[in-house]
Amino acid sequence: MMKQLLALRDRMKAIYSRYENFCRPGLKFILALITMTMINKGIGYSGALKNFAVVLVISLLCSFFPMNFIVVVGSMVILLHLYATSLECVIAVGVMFLVMFLLYFRFSSKDTILLLLTPLCFVLKVPYVVPICAGLVAAPTAVVSTGCGVVTYYMLSFIATNRSTLLSMSEESLLEKFRFLLGGLAGNREMQVMVAAFAVTILVVYLIRRLPVDYAWTIAIVSGLLVDIVVILIGDLKYNTYISVPGLILGSIVAFGAAWVLQFFVFNVDYSRTEKVQFEDDEYYYYVKAVPKNVVPPTERSVKKIKGQEKDEILHRHRRRSAESDSGRDAQEYRMRRSATKEEDASSVARNKNRTKRIVLAEKDKRQ
Repeated sequence: MMKQLLALRDRMKAIYSRYENFCRPGLKFILALITMTMINKGIGYSGALKNFAVVLVISLLCSFFPMNFIVVVGSMVILLHLYATSLECVIAVGVMFLVMFLLYFRFSSKDTILLLLTPLCFVLKVPYVVPICAGLVAAPTAVVSTGCGVVTYYMLSFIATNRSTLLSMSEESLLEKFRFLLGGLAGNREMQVMVAAFAVTILVVYLIRRLPVDYAWTIAIVSGLLVDIVVILIGDLKYNTYISVPGLILGSIVAFGAAWVLQFFVFNVDYSRTEKVQFEDDEYYYYVKAVPKNVVPPTERSVKKIKGQEKDEILHRHRRRSAESDSGRDAQEYRMRRSATKEEDASSVARNKNRTKRIVLAEKDKRQ
C-alpha cells in the first residue's frame, strides 16, 4: 500500500513539473475564484460584484499575476462591498488594511497563501489547520500573515453581524461610528485568543520540526496541536469567549490529517535507515546525520551473464541455425531454378515439334 502511495506521489510530482506552466495559473485561478466567492457570500452587499461573470473575469485576471495580486484585488472588492453599507466602514477597514499590508509586505510577503487560506479555513470551520501547516513549511514570519488573516476574518464577521446597527447610525457623527467599529474590533477577545494561539503554535511547530531527532515532524504536529488546544482553552476560561470545545477537538483532528498529508508530500523519510557519518578537514570535524527519503525503488531488470562453455554452446546453436536456414534457402532456390528449367525445356520441345510438322507439310506440298 505504501509503495502505491509513493508511486502516486511521484507521478503527481512528475505531472506537475511537466505541466507547471499550466498548473500554476490554474491553481491561482481556483484560489482567486474561491476567495471572491467567499467574500461575496459573507458581505455581498454590491449586486454588481456578485455577478458570476464579474467574479469569473476577476479570477481569470488574477491567474496571470503574482499571488499578492489576489490579496490586493480581494481587499478592493471588500471595500467596494462595504461602500454599500457606509463610507465610515470603508475608511475604517481601509486604514486597518493599510496597517496590515505594511506589516505583511515588510515581514512575510512570500506567505500569500497563508493570508488567503486563513479566512477561508475559518469559514470552513477548520481554522486549526493553518498554524500547524504553517509551522511545518514556513518561517516564523508566518505569524504575521496568519495574524492578518485572523484579523480580516473577525473584522468582516463583525461588520456583517452589526450591519443593521451601522445603517441605523446614519445620524450619528463620524467619530461615533469610528469609535463603534474600532471598539468592536479591539474588544473582540476571541480574535485576540486566536491570534495568540496561532502565533504560539506556529513557533512551537517550527522549533520542534527543526530538531535533529527522529520523527521530528510527527512530534511537532502532535505538540503543536496540544499547545493550540491548551492556549485556546486558557483564553476561553479567562475571557469567556465561549469557544466550542467539540468544534476545537474535531478541528484539531482534521488539522492532524492535513498535516500528515503535507508531511507525506514534503518530508517523507525512513528513519530505520538512518546513517551517521563523521569526517574532518584541516579546520573542522563534521558529524552528519543522513536520513534517506522514502522513494519507490526502480524496476529491477535481470541480466544473465554468459561465460565459458555456455557461451560456446549458444554460439554453436546459433551457427547451426544459421547454416540450416542458409541450406533451406539454397534448396528452395534450387527447386525454383529446376522448375524454371523444366518449363523452358518443355517449351523448346513443343517448338521443335511444331517446326518439324511445318517442314514435313512443306515437302508434301512440293511433291504434289
